[in-house]
Amino acid sequence: MNTTKITVLVLFLVLIRQSFAQQIDQVQQLDSVLISSSRIDILFKENSRTIEVITSAQIQKSTANNVADLLQNVAGIDVRRRGVDGMQSDIYIRGGHFNQTLILVDGIKTEDPQTGHHTMNMMIPIENVERIEIIKGPAARIFGQNAFLGAINIVTKKEVTNNLKLDLNSGSYARTFIGVTATKNLNKSNHQLHFSSNVSDGYRENTDFKNQNYFVKSSFKTKGSPVAVLASFAERKFGANNFYTNTPVFNEYEETQTSLVGVSTKFVKSSLTIKPKIYWKHNQDMFLLKREDPSFSRNFNISNKLGAEVNMSYNSKLGTTGFGVDFAKVSLASNNLGDQDRTQLNLFVEHRFLLADDKLDFTPGVSLNYYSDFDFQAFPGIDVGYKINQNTKVYGNIGVSYRIPTYTELYINIPNFLSGNDALKPERALAQELGVKYATSKFTVSSAFFRREAKDLIDYVKETATSAVFLAQNIRKITTNGFEVNTAYNFKINDQNQNLKLGYTFLEDDYNDTNVFASRYLLNTSIKHHFTASFDFELLKVLQPSISYRYVERPANSYAIVDAKISTKIKQFTVFAAANNIFNTDYFEKDNVLMPKGNFLFGLRYQLK
Repeated sequence: MNTTKITVLVLFLVLIRQSFAQQIDQVQQLDSVLISSSRIDILFKENSRTIEVITSAQIQKSTANNVADLLQNVAGIDVRRRGVDGMQSDIYIRGGHFNQTLILVDGIKTEDPQTGHHTMNMMIPIENVERIEIIKGPAARIFGQNAFLGAINIVTKKEVTNNLKLDLNSGSYARTFIGVTATKNLNKSNHQLHFSSNVSDGYRENTDFKNQNYFVKSSFKTKGSPVAVLASFAERKFGANNFYTNTPVFNEYEETQTSLVGVSTKFVKSSLTIKPKIYWKHNQDMFLLKREDPSFSRNFNISNKLGAEVNMSYNSKLGTTGFGVDFAKVSLASNNLGDQDRTQLNLFVEHRFLLADDKLDFTPGVSLNYYSDFDFQAFPGIDVGYKINQNTKVYGNIGVSYRIPTYTELYINIPNFLSGNDALKPERALAQELGVKYATSKFTVSSAFFRREAKDLIDYVKETATSAVFLAQNIRKITTNGFEVNTAYNFKINDQNQNLKLGYTFLEDDYNDTNVFASRYLLNTSIKHHFTASFDFELLKVLQPSISYRYVERPANSYAIVDAKISTKIKQFTVFAAANNIFNTDYFEKDNVLMPKGNFLFGLRYQLK
C-alpha cells in the first residue's frame, strides 16, 4: 500500500475534523429496524448473527450512485466490477464464489439459474432503496441453497410523500444520466414510479453501454395490512471487452433484459402472522464472443422463475416459532445450454427460545429443500446469543450450506475454451461464527471470528499445462478462516454531528493440497485484507462532502482507492460533484479488466413537492 497516499488522506480527515462542523439529518436508529430478511422478524439489536444495515441516511450521503458501488464500501463484501456504474458486477461475501451469494428484493429471491454473473443485472435504482440488509455467514437455513455465503436483501421504500425528482448527470467517458422519480400518496394507496437512462462511450475500448431502468411500486390499503405490488425492468447493452475471457482477439458484447414482478401482503391474527408472496423473475441474455461477427459465437438464453412463498410465525409462552414453504418452477431456454427445467420446494421451521430473563436466546432450525434434478437436502443450524448488559451482546452460530450447480456449470460448451460437466455434485460447507456487539447512542463496534469448511467446490480448471479447455469440476475442499471488525462513531463538534465508519476483514484460505494447473475463480483470488472507511460531514452549513476509502489486498495484487463527493442544496435544486479513484490508482477487480483511473461525475436534481 502507498503510505504517502494514506498519510495525505489521514491528514486531510484530521484537518476537516478540526476546522469544520457538521449538522446532519438524524441517523436512522438501528435499534428500531426490523430485520425483514429473517424468517422470524427480529429487531436489529436482538439478532444473533452478523447482520449489517445500510440505512437510508447512509445511502443518501454515500459517494456511491448505485447498489454495486454502495456494497463495495462494506468490509467483507468483495464487489468485482467490470466497468463503471455497476455495469457487470459479481458479489462475494467473505471470499468464496459469486454463485454463492443470494440477492433478494423485498425478500424475493432473485438468483438466476443460468449463472451468478446475472445476479446484479437487475439492481433496484438507488433512489427507490430504503435500506440494505447484509447477512454474513451461512443463511441456507433461512433461504435455501443459494445463500451459501450469505444474503443481501434490498428493501425498497414503503412510505412516500407527493414528490417529483428530475435528475441530470454528466461526466467522464461521455456519461449521461437522465432520471425521473415520481411518488404519490393517495387516500387508499401510494405509488412510486422511476425511469432512468444511463449511457457512456466507455472508459476503454469496447466498454460503452446503454442502460435503462424502470421501477414501479404500489401499496394498496385494505382492512388488514396493505397489499404491495412491485415491478422492475432493466435493460443493458454493453461492450464487454475481456469481461469473461482473456483472449485479446475476442471483442465481447452482451445485452441483458431482466424483469421482476412481485405481490405480497401480511395477515396478523392474535399471535399468528402470515406473510404470503408470489413472484416472477425473468432474465434474457445475448452474448457475443466477437461483437463484429455474431456468427462466430452467439449465446442466447432466457430463464424464468415463477414462485410462491408463505412465511408464518407464532408467538407463545415458549418463544416464537417460524415455519413456511417456498415453491418455484424454473426453466431455461438456451441455444448453448439446451432447454432445462426444474421444480424447487423449500420447507423450513425454526424456534426462538428466550431464557434467563430474556438475556439468553437460541434459535435452532432446519430447512428442507427438494430439487427435481438433485433430490432432497437438509440444512440444519442454530444461532445463540447472550446479553451481557444493555449495550453488549455475545453470539455464535453454526450451520450447513449447500449449492447446486448452475446450468452454465453443467452444460456450457465453448470450443477450445470452456466446458461444462453434467456430472457435477452440489457444493457443501459447514460454517461457524463467534462474535460480540457493543452499541451506545454514539458508538457501535462489532467483531466476529468465522470458519468455513467447504468441499466439492465447483470451478473451471485445467489439470495440466497441456489441457485444451477449462473444465467445470468439483475440486477439493477449501477451508476459510477469518476475522472482521466494524465500528461507527457519531460525535459532535461545536454541537454539530460527525459520522465516521471503519471496517476491516481478514481472510485466509487453506486449499488443502488442491493440485491444478490453472483455476478461473476459486484459487488465489479471494481478498486477504479488506479495509474500508467513510466520513460524512457538513462544510459551512451549505456543503455536504463525503469521503470513502478502501484498501484491498489479494494474493496477486493490492490497491487503495479513494472516492469523494460534495453536494449542496439551493431551494429546490441539489447540485453534486463526485470524483472516483482520485489518486489515479492502477487496479484490477477482475483479471485483465483494468478499472478506470480518476474520473468525475456532475449532477443536478430538481425536486418539486
